[in-house]
Amino acid sequence: MGADPAGAVPCRLPGHHVDPGGPGMSALDDLMAHQRETEALAQVLGRLGWDQETVMPRGSAEQRSEEMAALESVLHSRRTDPKVAEWLERAEAELSADDALNGARLHHIRRDHARAVKVPARLAAEIARVTSVAQGRWAEARAAEDVAAFVPVLDEVLTLKREEADAIAAGDAGGATRDRYDTMLDDYEPGATAAQLDAMFGALRPRLVALRDRVMGAAYQPPELCRDFDEAGQMTLAAEVAGAFGYDFTRGRIDKAVHPFSSGSGDDVRITTRTSVSDPFNCLYSTIHEVGHACYEQGIDPAHRLTPLGRGVSMGVHESQSRIYENQLGRSAAYTGWLHGRMTELFGDLGVDDPDDFHGVVNRVGPGHIRTESDEVQYNLHVLLRFDLEREMVAGRLAPADLEEAWNTRFEADFGVPVPRTSLGCLQDVHWSVGLFGYFPTYTLGNVYAGCLHEALRRDLPDLDTHLAAGDPGPAVRWLNTHVQQYGALRAPRDTIAHACGRTPDEGPLLEYIEAKFARIYKL
Repeated sequence: MGADPAGAVPCRLPGHHVDPGGPGMSALDDLMAHQRETEALAQVLGRLGWDQETVMPRGSAEQRSEEMAALESVLHSRRTDPKVAEWLERAEAELSADDALNGARLHHIRRDHARAVKVPARLAAEIARVTSVAQGRWAEARAAEDVAAFVPVLDEVLTLKREEADAIAAGDAGGATRDRYDTMLDDYEPGATAAQLDAMFGALRPRLVALRDRVMGAAYQPPELCRDFDEAGQMTLAAEVAGAFGYDFTRGRIDKAVHPFSSGSGDDVRITTRTSVSDPFNCLYSTIHEVGHACYEQGIDPAHRLTPLGRGVSMGVHESQSRIYENQLGRSAAYTGWLHGRMTELFGDLGVDDPDDFHGVVNRVGPGHIRTESDEVQYNLHVLLRFDLEREMVAGRLAPADLEEAWNTRFEADFGVPVPRTSLGCLQDVHWSVGLFGYFPTYTLGNVYAGCLHEALRRDLPDLDTHLAAGDPGPAVRWLNTHVQQYGALRAPRDTIAHACGRTPDEGPLLEYIEAKFARIYKL
């Protein structure tokens, strides 16, 4: 990133003084001390983002954007500091061949540094400023059902992210220019390419569409819940379930947000959820989903904290944790059997007496516009729509001004129903407003990884359903921590899953799990 550190403010955190070249300090020591401060500052920036989406006063948006841009400038200066390259060269020369731990740390620092030095400092700060503003504009436009109010700032975000990707891509791979979208994807799933994902998604789509058609045409259809559920009671249940799934409330908290998310790592990992009076599963499963993300971050070996290994290795692996918590565990017949009894205790008669019917209620397949509320059969079809549309925008073949029409046309073709309003369409997700182009496909990749993990977990824990039926997902949670979470970013994404499962990940286990589950529910 053509770094321009002029004007950057030197930053030192109490208790972590860096004295490069001090007595007894190796290049690796100097580098890791510098990196520790950088990681700590990145956590502070993340906390500002959490605050912005939860409790920040509405009138604070413009000032917050300046604060986030200023902190991003400091981070950019640290990541592009010429000393980092010097320390890396010396540390790699000093490293013993069998030091896999520090080898992995240096790999991540070199990769991040190589990307960072290609992005001008003014561009990094401008992206932070504009995406902070855009997040607020998106929320306002979504509430007002007004796409036109959001299009100008989306266009600005997209222009900046294209510029960033082009700067990073130039000169990669021995002088060749890398594909712009692949460069963006690499931020969230290192090593993945759009071509690889296209092949995987192409294998998923026909079987998912065929299953959906069979399910929607089945003679048996699960009932629906037709009553209101107290929102305070929903939050009580959400907190109870979060704790059972391993979320440590001494190092986290649950708040409400328009779009549920998880933020932070180590000893400060926060999650959000949302409530709907008519749909308690929205709150419950959004919470379990975010707990999966949070437990990954809380469960990383403390020795990796504030190092490059002290965070999830990719969004695909991250999503594997949230999806297996939410679906293979939380929506299993055994667990929903327990949930049926617990919800009856909290809310009274649910209108569904049979636990098997309740399992169908929880997993009901039906027309719906919201990705985060979608059933397992159709969820990935929502992701593929976004994957295709964002690639068109990044390539310049789809202008933000034409996004609404393109979305509505594609959605009706894929799902057979029109989009009645923009909050159910192209304004439903926050991702593009904050510049997360390349993020969406990791949701489906995470489902694929979760399918592989579930296959291995069931092999190792043959009595798991006995625990789930008692409302105790603990054995599965501990298995995931032992085999995936504790390692953080020690291994590459696909290697992380392969190490846990004993096999190269592919879409087969996910498809087999979904087809078997819904054939049973719908009596196919």
